[in-house]
Amino acid sequence: MAAQRKSARQRLVQAALQLFAAQGVTETTTRQIAELAEVNEVTLFRQFGSKQGLLLAVIEEAEVFTQIGKTLEKQANQISGLSAGLQAYAESYLEALARIPEFIRSIVGEAGHYPQENREAIGRGLTQVHNYTTQYIVALLSQERERSQLSPRTLASLINTLLLGYSVIEFTTEFHEFWQNRQEFITSVVSLFLLREGRDVLFLEASPAVTTPARAVQDLPATLVREILQSARQSSLGDYALAYSLFGAGLGVQEAINLQRTQLIYDNQQCFLEISQGAMRRQVPLNQWIMGYRYGSPAKNPLTQWLKSRKDQQSAMFITEAGLPMGDREVGQRWQEIVGDLIAPLGGSPRLEQAQETWRVEMLVRGLSLEALSLLCGCDREQLQPYARRAQEKAALEQAIRLDRPPGKSEPAN
Repeated sequence: MAAQRKSARQRLVQAALQLFAAQGVTETTTRQIAELAEVNEVTLFRQFGSKQGLLLAVIEEAEVFTQIGKTLEKQANQISGLSAGLQAYAESYLEALARIPEFIRSIVGEAGHYPQENREAIGRGLTQVHNYTTQYIVALLSQERERSQLSPRTLASLINTLLLGYSVIEFTTEFHEFWQNRQEFITSVVSLFLLREGRDVLFLEASPAVTTPARAVQDLPATLVREILQSARQSSLGDYALAYSLFGAGLGVQEAINLQRTQLIYDNQQCFLEISQGAMRRQVPLNQWIMGYRYGSPAKNPLTQWLKSRKDQQSAMFITEAGLPMGDREVGQRWQEIVGDLIAPLGGSPRLEQAQETWRVEMLVRGLSLEALSLLCGCDREQLQPYARRAQEKAALEQAIRLDRPPGKSEPAN
């Protein structure tokens, strides 16, 4: 069953990419996509919720895009030198987009006619690529021990904007005289980021890496979080430990797959994880109470039980059935298996990153200060402002509900 669902999802994503490129996003119907993928249209809506959800999946999951993330992960460990790292990234990015010029033309040509949902889906897809780039730049700076006057996220924004702009020009115009060829453009971009004036212009002061999404925060309700964790528990010890860690410590995907078994520290009084972030480490508590439900104790919880049950010698915290360390694709696949047919409040399956968003909002709702959350997340306060606003919205809603009771009537017992 898992293989069939995976195959159907891949066929739908590839069929959508093919039709979006051939006739545009607006003119393509979900029925056409389902027919080309040779699945029932109901399967499409079960997997993605809507055409907008499928458009987001095309940008995030189509092989041409996922390959960017894999390439970055490989290059970050093999390339030495900031100049070589930036050049390799630019080449990989432009090569990926060059494989789908028709899709890029469709996105640009129809942008003015897209509904808000389509534009949001495209924005979320670009944010996903942007997060990969940020992590890659953090790795480069860590290796080189260089400091940046701009944050890695800002640097990633600049280079991605330049590369995407170049692709749009190349795919939609003729006879421009900006650059003779792609390589000349890449050389110019790298030179821009390595300008020297006695010392580096861009690389001066340290800034932390951030992975805050640009879109609105979409945390999950307590009942749905409970269902996800129960589904993970029924699936396997490994899935239960993974889901528990995502919701209990607010981990991002890269943080989860980078975890080693030795980074879990606990006794009878406390349980926390040591998270690596470039050359820096930070500690994050692994909560036993999640959205009103308790999941064990500091010394006995889904993660400690999972690790105690393992007989392998693998050092990675999360591993596949074959005993190999999980990558982002494997984590995504396990997440899809866990959430199954569950539907998020705004439609479609709950997204993996919503676990982290839910944890951050919950910490603020429960009284953690923004400064303390900043230290736990490795983000600055500005990037956490959307979470603070969402927490305030939830608090305001709860207060309004409490006020909507007869005067003098006490609150009902839990």
